[in-house]
Amino acid sequence: MNYEEESVSLGLLKKKMVEFSKEIGELSEIFQWRGEEKQHLGKEFSDVLFLYLVRLSDICGIDLGKAVLHKVDPNAIKYPVSKTNLYNEGFQSH
Repeated sequence: MNYEEESVSLGLLKKKMVEFSKEIGELSEIFQWRGEEKQHLGKEFSDVLFLYLVRLSDICGIDLGKAVLHKVDPNAIKYPVSKTNLYNEGFQSH
């Protein structure tokens, strides 16, 4: 199903975005209140990525693989790893 098709309603997209936002909130809570509980964290990442983000992109006719590839180089220039907070806080890969 593509966004351009008449069968996709604005109501469906709004509903999916609200659900997506709730899942992002659940993921955020893990970091804010509970720390890194890896098993729970994995479940929430899975919910956000597969159940909502992939489904929303499919509904809208967006190829996520292509979209990511178009962002990698510009983002690497705009946000070099050495200047990110994660790098500076000791999360460098070893």
